[in-house]
Amino acid sequence: MLLYLFILLSHFIECKGQDKVNQPPGDVIATEGQTVTLNCTFEASFTPYLFWYKQEVNGFPKYVLLRYSGIENNAAEFPKDRFDATVNGTSVPLQISSAAVSDSAVYYCALQPTVTGNTKTLYKNLWSKDNRILHNIH
Repeated sequence: MLLYLFILLSHFIECKGQDKVNQPPGDVIATEGQTVTLNCTFEASFTPYLFWYKQEVNGFPKYVLLRYSGIENNAAEFPKDRFDATVNGTSVPLQISSAAVSDSAVYYCALQPTVTGNTKTLYKNLWSKDNRILHNIH
C-alpha cells in the first residue's frame, strides 16, 4: 500500500525581520515501513526554536516536536523512535521511521514564534467558506 505524505509547498512562514522557513515543493510518496525524510531549511538572525506540526484532512495542526540548542521534545503521540529531527546548520529535516498510512498528512516546519493569538485568522486562510477545500497559506 502506498503512503502519501504532503508537505507545505514553497511557502515562507515569516517571523521577526527576515527569519523564514522553506519547505521544498511536492509530495513525498513511500510504502509502509520505509523511513521518510521531509526537508526544511531556515534563515534566522538568532538560534531559533524549530517546530514540526502535522495536519490531517479536516483537522487542526498538531504539535509533533521541538528542537532547540540541545533540547529535544516530542509530543507523546509522536515518539522520538519514529519521529525525529536534528538541526544541521540551517536545515531541520523530519524523519519518520516505519512509515504507516496513518502518517499521511500535511507537515509544517516552523520557527518561533508560531501561530499565537487569533487562530480564527489561521483557519480563515486555510479553509474555504464551506470548509471542504484546503487552501494554501499566503
